[in-house]
Amino acid sequence: MKRIAVIGATGLLGKPVTQELIKAGFDVTVIARDIENARDLFPHAHIVYGDLEDKMSLFEALKGQELVYLSLHIPQNASPKDFMPETDGLLHLIEAAKINHIQRIAYLSSLVKDYQGQNGFNWWVFEVKKKAVQILKGAGIPSTIFYPSSFMENFDKGGFMSGNRMNLAGKSNVKLYWISASDYGKQVAKSFEVLTDENRDYPIQGLEAYTSEEAVKIFIKNYQLKKLKIVKVPIGLLKIMGKVFKKVNYIAHILEALNKYPEKFVSQQSWDELGKPTETIKDYTLRIQKGKG
Repeated sequence: MKRIAVIGATGLLGKPVTQELIKAGFDVTVIARDIENARDLFPHAHIVYGDLEDKMSLFEALKGQELVYLSLHIPQNASPKDFMPETDGLLHLIEAAKINHIQRIAYLSSLVKDYQGQNGFNWWVFEVKKKAVQILKGAGIPSTIFYPSSFMENFDKGGFMSGNRMNLAGKSNVKLYWISASDYGKQVAKSFEVLTDENRDYPIQGLEAYTSEEAVKIFIKNYQLKKLKIVKVPIGLLKIMGKVFKKVNYIAHILEALNKYPEKFVSQQSWDELGKPTETIKDYTLRIQKGKG
C-alpha cells in the first residue's frame, strides 16, 4: 500500500481528490493547519499538522511518506509580494521532500493559465502558476503535473451559485470541457498506480464541451433543490470594482481568461493512461442532490 501525503485536502478540489485516493486503497495522510477540520472531513485518514510557511513542520509531516499530492491556490485577496503557496511554499515542500526521500510529487496546475500573453492579457497570478511548474520540473524529484480546465464543483460550491442566483460574468462563445473533481480524483489515483520514475504532464478535461452559459443552463434544468435563475454581470463592472477590491479583481481576471481562452480537446492521452471521465453535467447535478457530492 503506497503512502501518500496530501496538502490542500480540505479545499474545494482537494477534498474529492483525497476521497478518491482513500477509496483507491492508498494509505493517505492529510497535512493540514486546521487539524480538527481535517479530522471531521477525513475520519479514516491520518491527520498531521503542517504549514507551507513552516519548513520544519513539513520535515516532520513527510516522515514515512512515499508520495505527495498538492492542491494549492493563490488566495483571492493576495498581492504579488505576499507569501505564495504555489512558489514559496512549493520550495519549502521540495526541500522537505528531498530530506524524506519522497518518490513523486503531483501538483494541480491550470490549463487556462496558458491564456497569459494572448490578446494583451497579463496577470501576475498566471505568472506565479507558470513559475510553480518550472520549480517543480527543476526539483530533481519525479513529478506529475495536472492541467485542468473547468470543474463542475464551481456550479454549486464555487463562484456560480449565490442564493437562488447563478451568476455569469461577461459573454463567451468559448466551449470549456467540464469535469467533476471526482472523475479527476480517479485519474490522480490511477497516475500514482501506473507511474514509476518518469515525469508526466496531463491535461485534464471532461466529456462535454459547453460555454459557461450552456453549462449553467444544464445544471439549472436538472437541479431540483431550489429554483435557480441566471443573473448576468458585465465583466467591465467587475474590473471597475476590482480597482478597489482585491477579491473582485481576482474574479474579473480569471473570468476574462475563461471566457476567451481558445480551449481545444487535448486530453486523449490522459484518458488513455488514466481513464476516461464518466460524469456529465447532468450526472453531476443529480449526484450532488442525493448527498453524494
